[in-house]
Amino acid sequence: MKILTEEKITKPKAVIFDTDNTLYPYKPAHEAALKEVVVKAQNLLKVDKEDFLETFENSRKKIKSQLGNTAASHSRLLYFQKTIEQLGMGTRIFLTLDLEQTYWRTFLANTRLFDHVKEFLQLLKGQGVKTANITDLTAQIQFRKIVFFGLDEFFDYVVTSEEAGKDKPSRKPFDLALEKLQVEQEKVWMIGDSAENDIYGAKKNFNMTTIQKIHQGVIIGQGEFEPDISFNHYLELENLITKLKKND
Repeated sequence: MKILTEEKITKPKAVIFDTDNTLYPYKPAHEAALKEVVVKAQNLLKVDKEDFLETFENSRKKIKSQLGNTAASHSRLLYFQKTIEQLGMGTRIFLTLDLEQTYWRTFLANTRLFDHVKEFLQLLKGQGVKTANITDLTAQIQFRKIVFFGLDEFFDYVVTSEEAGKDKPSRKPFDLALEKLQVEQEKVWMIGDSAENDIYGAKKNFNMTTIQKIHQGVIIGQGEFEPDISFNHYLELENLITKLKKND
């Protein structure tokens, strides 16, 4: 753990968590899920693996460009619909649904929480600290993830970018979370992996204490994207909360 701010770190009244790549590592699950989709697409569409992957990536970029900073811009359903259309096969509704279900089923089967996530959440709840989750993407799949991890009873509130109307770092998801939490923004910790979406989003307009989860592929933010704290393991945050409680 690194304390990167000169400001005094105080015990929070609420902690907001990002989901993807913060509660669990995203990349292994995504790679396994996309691999399974490719196998199915090869069998059903008789397409070359590389052609499918290239078309998928181009389709993903087109959807993101078309929809901008919104929850639907992350939709695997739209990505697969666009991919099949770009392969010259029209809108194949049943197959699009099949590929999306295959993706998320395989994705969830290949996820696991980072160590000590539940223990940290339990510690917060035991000390009367409110908890919330601000997550990009549509509510249904993000709710499914939280239930799959067994965390649905650990968060007091959840805000998806579908509900807020914008992805982070827009202030809308943060405004909505604070409205639900009813806690002064200076007493809130924001934990996330993205220097731009989570750290900058929470610092720019809200002066929250920002905490960046560092693991493979994640780089500590610099300048206006720099967190107040960076950490590798949730046990470090458990120890910090315990220390801060003793100093209350």
